[in-house]
Amino acid sequence: MNRLLGFFIFYGCLTAGVWAQTSGDQLRVATRIVKPFVFEDKGKLTGFSVELWNEIAKQLNLKSEFVVNTTVRDLLASVNNHEAALGIAAISITAERELQWDFSQPMFDAGLQILVSAQAGENSMFANVFSGILTRDFLLMIGAIIALIAVPAHIVWLLERRPSGSLLTHRSYFPGIFEAAWWSGATLGAQADQMPKSALARVAALIWMFTSIILIAYFTASVTSNLTLQQLRGDIKGPEDLPGKKIASVKGSTSVEYLRQHNTEVNEFAKVDEAYQALQQGQVAAVVYDAPVLLHYASHEGKGKVQTAGAIFRKENYGIVFPDKSPLRKRVNEALLKLRENGTYDQLYKKWFGGNGS
Repeated sequence: MNRLLGFFIFYGCLTAGVWAQTSGDQLRVATRIVKPFVFEDKGKLTGFSVELWNEIAKQLNLKSEFVVNTTVRDLLASVNNHEAALGIAAISITAERELQWDFSQPMFDAGLQILVSAQAGENSMFANVFSGILTRDFLLMIGAIIALIAVPAHIVWLLERRPSGSLLTHRSYFPGIFEAAWWSGATLGAQADQMPKSALARVAALIWMFTSIILIAYFTASVTSNLTLQQLRGDIKGPEDLPGKKIASVKGSTSVEYLRQHNTEVNEFAKVDEAYQALQQGQVAAVVYDAPVLLHYASHEGKGKVQTAGAIFRKENYGIVFPDKSPLRKRVNEALLKLRENGTYDQLYKKWFGGNGS
């Protein structure tokens, strides 16, 4: 009798955690938005991981609801704190995580990948120079210089249009102002072969010459910086090229751990979409993250804007995460095996990634 009572007490303690992770009669499943595994479409969650879990739940005759978390850390914390019975998205199985959580058998073979801007992959030197200088900042700088040339041109025209034997051959505004503008531009490039004749005009010319030296130095430094950054981007062909460059990744991901281990400067973002934006704005040289996520983006929303560099590296597997010693783990593993055996898994894999997942 005592042994039977002890068994029921033990079983009750084991299953109490699962019941605490339910909402009404529905099991809470932690997830996070990471396309194409989990994303929202027309107000509903969809994606490979969502559809895979729905098939598993159908096998186990379970009702469940998804609880969306912002980051991997938040998802793992919600599972660890028994706020959810399990978590599924694109969660890498690592030795460090196995110490604190339980994982299902691998549900997806993955790894890390590098994403660079599309122009960074061009091998042509002309393409690199062209894309490096024709930026918004460069064009604004050119506009500012043209506007500045007009200032000393007007000053010189006003002061030189009256004296005889002056710098200008025409005293009228047109074409006199064009002569003055030509002198102003030539002075900027240190190519002027004449000087104004009036005293005030010469003072203005002297000030413009000193200003020109500063403008040319700043302009040269800016163009050189842009071309250097462009060249650095184009040099990324694999993980060995990452050290010494600014790389974007997602907070709490295994890619951040990898980059830090290899002495790479990491800019961490809460969402991978923010990392894409930083890449396209030139704030970072590349994005390093889970290969399936980057490959999907490069072939869909980012097509023509970004491209992958090199092969997949640091191979890893995704799994479904559970609290330690969860009684659900074995049942989920059995259901996952059945889905692989009856072809359902391959159908889902082909739908979202092409090929088959065997």
